[in-house]
Formats: sequence, structure tokens, C-alpha cells
Amino acid sequence: MCTEGKPLPEKEVRKLNIKSKKLRIYLDTSVISYLQEEDAPEKMEDTRELWKLLQQDGYEVIISDITFEEVEGCDAEKRDILAEYMELINFSFVQATLQEDDLTEQYLMHNVLSEKNRTDLRHIACAVLNDCDYIISWNFKHFVNTKTIDKVNGVNLLLGLRETKIIPPPMLGGGM
Repeated sequence: MCTEGKPLPEKEVRKLNIKSKKLRIYLDTSVISYLQEEDAPEKMEDTRELWKLLQQDGYEVIISDITFEEVEGCDAEKRDILAEYMELINFSFVQATLQEDDLTEQYLMHNVLSEKNRTDLRHIACAVLNDCDYIISWNFKHFVNTKTIDKVNGVNLLLGLRETKIIPPPMLGGGM
């Protein structure tokens, strides 16, 4: 059926049975940290815009114990501010398991990143095994780059796992 650029009639759309589901979003520590980062005002503003977006109903936010452990490393003042921001969104807390550790080892074996970046790989493994649609990160060096994304997805393919999309905060809302 060709509609020559015209929208499909409503009954045809119903036939497609398109259901919109909430996107599962994994937030790594860099995103939360940039909520209060005076040295990087543009990233801070973009992150706060993301926070407004995440307060809407179309997202299921996932945050892991790995993220919380890293946030605990912030100074007390920043930690308190970040905690206030955390109260503004609904999120599911997930705890890394032996499965995440095993997947992290697979990523290391396939040289996705080096041993010194194990925690970054743990974040990725946690997101993949918790069926997240997107990993949101400001970490361009280790996360948000084609080399890492391609390697992660190559390992995931070998293991029968889903493809992972890793993007910076502005891309979720259609920016960048």
C-alpha cells in the first residue's frame, strides 16, 4: 500500500498495533555528577534539561549500586545537592550481580576497554543485563564513542545479548 507521503489512515495505523513503551534509561555517574558542575556550565545545563525530561512519564530510569558508590566519593556538599536532584525523578535501583561481573570479564577479554576501566565496563554490563534501551553518559573517552560502542555490541552479539546504545544527555531529548 503506497500513500505517497501522506499519513496512513487511522484504521491502518491501528492495524500496525504500534505500542509505545517507556524507554529504559541507564544513568552513569558522569550524568548525575554534571547536575552540579560549575566548571562546565553548558554540560550542567544540558544535564538539568535531561533531568526535566526524565521527570516525564515516558522513561524508566535505572541507576545501579555502582553509580551510588561513585557518587559517595563526592564531597559532602556536592553529594547533598545530588541527592536532592535524585529525589526529583523516579528510578529503579539495581544491584550488580555475578552476571554483570561475568559480562565485564567478557568485555575485558575482548579488549573493549582496559582493566583500569573495569568500573566503566561494569556500568555497561549492568545496563545491558537490565535490558536498558540507552546508556546516558558524558564520558566520551570510555563510553560515548564509536570504538567502545562497536566493541561492546560485537561482544553482545557473540553472547546473544541485545545491542546497546550509548549517548550523551542532549541526544535523548533530540538535541546535539
